[in-house]
This record gives sequence, structure tokens and C-alpha cells, in this order.
Amino acid sequence: MYSPIEPHDQGMLNVGDGHQVYWEVSGDPAGKPAVVVHGGPGAAGSANWRRHHDPEAYRIVVFHQRGCGRSTPDAGSPESDLSANTTPHLIADMELLREHLRIERWQLLGASWGSALSLAYAQRHRRRVSELILYSVTAGRRKEIEWITRDVGRIFPQEWERFRDAVPAQDRDRNLAAAYARLLADPRTCEEAARAWCAWEDAHVSLDPKHRPSPLFDDPAFRMTFARLVTHYWANGCFLPDEGDLVEGARLLEGVPGVLVHGRFDVSGPLGTAWELHRNWPGSELVVVGEGHGGPEMAGQVVAATDRFR
Repeated sequence: MYSPIEPHDQGMLNVGDGHQVYWEVSGDPAGKPAVVVHGGPGAAGSANWRRHHDPEAYRIVVFHQRGCGRSTPDAGSPESDLSANTTPHLIADMELLREHLRIERWQLLGASWGSALSLAYAQRHRRRVSELILYSVTAGRRKEIEWITRDVGRIFPQEWERFRDAVPAQDRDRNLAAAYARLLADPRTCEEAARAWCAWEDAHVSLDPKHRPSPLFDDPAFRMTFARLVTHYWANGCFLPDEGDLVEGARLLEGVPGVLVHGRFDVSGPLGTAWELHRNWPGSELVVVGEGHGGPEMAGQVVAATDRFR
């Protein structure tokens, strides 16, 4: 990855519904536009997100999706209304930001949930996308949500039982994300629910015996915001249509260059989604690395892709 840099421009964009979205720009003001689409939902974007692009070649845009990071209002409060925080809202926010920055076309770099949001944006606004670079690929499909909240428990049975048993007994055979979303909306149960949800996130993200829990989850504010937004999106199928999903829709991207980078040992997001997407997307390239849901080899492949398109 490139050396750390600081933004030379930043601000808050009024996107409506009472929301202000934080954005920043670094790199060459006259460079090729690229926008970074962070994961989560709700993980926001750290300074490292600026380091995947050559700052002498790219105009690097980073933004925080509704309700997280520096965007306001914070979704972490149990009283926060999340009704205007959906995938269509986030796509519209990206378009408003593109117009605000007077960018004609930009490259999309998306990771994990950010890869699904990038796909949704590109299939809606194909003419505004120069390339897509996606890693730790997900597509927000209901079967992927079912896998990550229930089926992967076959690999982590002890951890999954703790995760399941943190919700009321009558909810344990139903939509677990929805059950957690209800607990997180109640001031009496939200703290315990956020800890249980994030403990499960850390359990299934890696098979590496050297894996250590994310220090981000030590922060109660981050933990709450992240858990509320993830469960809100997953409980509602990521606000994507049941039919005509993003993997099938990849056929609409013919002619748009795409690089997919995925870990062979990614147990929380198995390689199958990236493979299906690659097969449906004419001209796309799939790079498989020997890692899980992220890692240094994956980062190197992402930088190699941005270098190729600069």
C-alpha cells in the first residue's frame, strides 16, 4: 500500500432526510477520480482507505455512509430512526457526492459490504463508472446472510450457539439479524446485544489460528453503530430485490473493466459469490489469494489493480 496521506479537501454533504454525509479528497486534485466504498454496513473509512491508490495519479474520494463514522446523525443510538438508511438511499448519496465534486466518471473500489454497494451503484449508474475493483466480495443476497448468521455455525458450533442464545428463545429459529435489530433498538438490551453480535463477527471472520479480535470492537460507540447498521441491513435483505440480484445483474456491466480479489480461505464470505459474479460479468478478472476476509496479499493485489488503471 502507498504511504499515509492526509486529505486536502473535506466536508459534510446534506443528502436529505436529516442526514449529513462526511466526505474527503486526497491525492492529485487533477488526477483520475476514484471513490472508496467501505464495508460494514457501518464500518466507516479509516485513513488506510486512502492508501490503495497512487496519490500522484488519482483523486481519491472517501466517504462515510449514512449513520456511521463522521456522518450524522449517528446510528449508534437506540433511538436513531433508520428508516431512511437503505441501499437506494446510499446509491443516491453517492450520486449526489459525485455531482457535488463535479466528477463525470469515477473508479469504484469496494470491500466486503462495499463491494455489494458498488455493484448496486454500477448497475444503476453504469455510465458513471470507469472501472470496478472489488475485494472480499459479497453481493448482499439472502442466502449469503443466512450463511453468515446461521449455516457457518457448523464450522464454529460453540461460538454460534452463544450467538443464537443471546436472542429470546422464540426468535432463535427465525431471522437472527432481525432479532438482534430489535434488541439493539431497546436501551435495556442494546449493550449486551452489540457485544454478542460483534463477538460473532470476530469468530467467523477467519480460520487463522493466529487471528485476534478486531480492536475496533473494543470501542463501545463503534460497536453499537456497527451492530445496529449491519443488523438493520441484513434483517431486510440489504434492501435489495429478491429477484434479479446483483450477481445476475453483473451481465449489465459488460464493457466495464472489473477486478475481483477474494480469499480462498474466506469462511464468512465463501469464494462462490466471487466466482458466480465473475462468470456473469463478461471481461471481469478474478484473482484468488491464499487468505481469508482480507490480508496483505489481498491488499497488494488491489494496489496492483489500481496501478494498472491509473
